[in-house]
Amino acid sequence: MVKETLGFQAEVKQLLELMIHSLYSNKEIFLRELVSNASDAADKLRFEALNHNSLYESDPELKIRVSFDKAARSVTVSDNGIGMSRDEVIRNIGTIAKSGTREFFQSLTGDQAKDARLIGQFGVGFYSSFIVADRVTLVTRRAGLPAGDAVRWECDMAKGAGEYSIEPAEKATRGTEVTLHLREGEDELLDEFRLKAILRKYSDHIAIPIVMDGEAVNQASALWVRPKNEISDEQYVEFYKHVGHDFEPPLAWTHNRVEGRQEYTQLLYIPAHAPFDLWDREHRHGLKLYVRRVFIMDDAAQLLPAYLRFVRGVVDSSDLPLNVSREILQQSRDIDALRAGCTKRVLDLLDDLAANHKDKYATFWNEFGRVLKEGVGEDASNRERIARLLRFSSTHDDREAETVSLADYVSRMRPGQDKIYYVTAESFLAAKGSPHLEIFRKRAIEVLLLHDRVDEWLVANLPEYEGKALVSVARGRLDLGNIGGEEANEGGHKVGEHAELLRKLKAALGDKVKDVRISDRLTHSPSCLVADEHDMGGNLARILKAAGQKVPLSKPILEVNAAHAIVQRLKPEDERFDDWASVLFDQALLAEGGQLDDPAGFVKRTNELMLGPARS
Repeated sequence: MVKETLGFQAEVKQLLELMIHSLYSNKEIFLRELVSNASDAADKLRFEALNHNSLYESDPELKIRVSFDKAARSVTVSDNGIGMSRDEVIRNIGTIAKSGTREFFQSLTGDQAKDARLIGQFGVGFYSSFIVADRVTLVTRRAGLPAGDAVRWECDMAKGAGEYSIEPAEKATRGTEVTLHLREGEDELLDEFRLKAILRKYSDHIAIPIVMDGEAVNQASALWVRPKNEISDEQYVEFYKHVGHDFEPPLAWTHNRVEGRQEYTQLLYIPAHAPFDLWDREHRHGLKLYVRRVFIMDDAAQLLPAYLRFVRGVVDSSDLPLNVSREILQQSRDIDALRAGCTKRVLDLLDDLAANHKDKYATFWNEFGRVLKEGVGEDASNRERIARLLRFSSTHDDREAETVSLADYVSRMRPGQDKIYYVTAESFLAAKGSPHLEIFRKRAIEVLLLHDRVDEWLVANLPEYEGKALVSVARGRLDLGNIGGEEANEGGHKVGEHAELLRKLKAALGDKVKDVRISDRLTHSPSCLVADEHDMGGNLARILKAAGQKVPLSKPILEVNAAHAIVQRLKPEDERFDDWASVLFDQALLAEGGQLDDPAGFVKRTNELMLGPARS
């Protein structure tokens, strides 16, 4: 096979350009990324060799070598891990085979600091070489292949960032060797003490030896098996950056050794920022699984439920078989116990943040709150624990920031109140301005303002909290009793006084409504729409329709405010009564975030009615 020149995938070219400019202020991370890749290659060889010991060839001692050549102005990182075939080189370096790539590039802002964080979350690995090098050469041979089946890959940025060459090569040993030909001005990297300092800073946790001049630079023991009192916060942080493929420190972590019927170690991290692909549930990340310090797999999603998919870290079991597969993980009782144990530790950590580190918990909630809400419906065994961790907006302060816990709400309940009231809407402003809140605001009864789409799922799966039912202010008949010592129907309007008006309104609206009745909710607005007790609410119906789901046929109830001037002026004999009825319905639909079937008709009727008063 002869030398070929191939073009990078368009996304790779864009990433290379972004990286050189956005990450240059933290350029030394290139060495951490290359060492991390070498460590992963060693882990993968160790795993594949469980069934094929011959892959070790005549070199069973795994290690990473770092060297430099002042004359050639180059730095080389090599490993004797699994190596790559030609197809793997093209797949792993020439393209970005990641879900969410388009969303990643759309989320870039042009702000170097913000983009650096996003690039770090995307996992740049090998490409970080080009921060300090204008030419990069890679020679690799996959374990088990002949020496003549090695591959030489090279990209010279001076000749343009759009192409790379690939050709056959000879390599006596398995593994990968990456040589960086440094840019002008990067000579500080051609110094033994400088390179060793970078390695100790970023890669001391790597579990295999990193060798320079025949001596190991790092401790070369798995960080998670060391006693906690021997691990510094800086070491925990650097290990997170390795295992989480993140450039920024984590928000918090928990490190535990579990003994008993099962023995395992867990080191779990909560990131400080949500990854760009947080909502990609099909390709979600997981924890790294080890068995007796032997790497088994990346992204073992079975070790945590989907609503904790943002957690990164390592689980090392002493009980699982070394040949455990993803299929076995899906049906193993031991894995179920590991999953329960990891879930408990994460929730314990979140409990601690919520109680003792409120600023950190606020950061967590802003980044991952919507994901945690999924757990109310997905994890019945931990529903009460998750409920305590939930945060909402509410009429207590009318701020969009979600800071109110259910415990906060309960502590402020009015005398005689035994329910937790909420309203759902598609935006905070729609929730805050809902006419359904009017009587609650007048009587100083707090209402939770739910404005995330997941909130409809949440309240459907959280019927009560500490024995107090969660009740929608926009569903069923309203009975506030004498909460706070006040009478419920302050207006004193009797249905009988308005029976003919209600009958005529219902006739005018026809099949648009299930019923028309006098409202106990409204104090300022003329009308609102209410779902019957067992019918689907309007907000949920709109969400399902937008998602292409079938929605059960149900009609809303129109409630009118008998004290409002518009309603008082309505006379059943008015020749434009039907137009007024339609306007009352359309206004109520708009107020709750709905869409009109006939916007032009609404505008025309409203304009005509505005020209003069209702005539009797």
